[in-house]
Amino acid sequence: MKQIVGILLAAGSSRRFGADKRLHPLPDGTPMALASARRLAEACSRTIVVIRPGDTALASLLAAEGIETVVCNEAEKGMGHSLSRGIAASAEADGWLVALADMPYIEPASYHAVLGALRNGASLARPAYKGKIGHPVGFSANYLPDLLVLTGDQGGKTILDAHRNDLHLCPVEDPGILKDIDQPSQVIITEGYPNPLLASAWALSP
Repeated sequence: MKQIVGILLAAGSSRRFGADKRLHPLPDGTPMALASARRLAEACSRTIVVIRPGDTALASLLAAEGIETVVCNEAEKGMGHSLSRGIAASAEADGWLVALADMPYIEPASYHAVLGALRNGASLARPAYKGKIGHPVGFSANYLPDLLVLTGDQGGKTILDAHRNDLHLCPVEDPGILKDIDQPSQVIITEGYPNPLLASAWALSP
């Protein structure tokens, strides 16, 4: 079976959130980044979380769960640096499932859908909900050279844009693939959805 490594990008600065959102507790008390890492680790036999220098609290939380971390010393320069750091730490893999620390509500089935597409031969794969493309993103080892040299703030977008015809979409019934958390008000406070007054807008908004 192909080895697909999970890469969780958790080296962002949380500027719009107003605090370190990676450690912000969800309603059950779980820090956001830890919840995202757990979901990814359920799908992948090996998961790597890319963190910033000095992230001792987050690193300790992840280590207690047996989840591997790597430090990106150039994290402030953008997501591309963080992604390439995670790829370099697992360059022997057959592919990667790339997720974001501020998207803790992606359902396990969505991770498995993209993982399955990679194992069945897709070179690029993403989930789609009601026609809208979301996360995580699957990359096969075909793109290893490109992933290793990523820089800047675009992450893997440059690769996705250059190879749109190779993208395999995985339809899912999961609005969580579209929603990253940028503000405390977006944290879900009821099972499956955010504040009930915002639930419909959260599920349907672009």
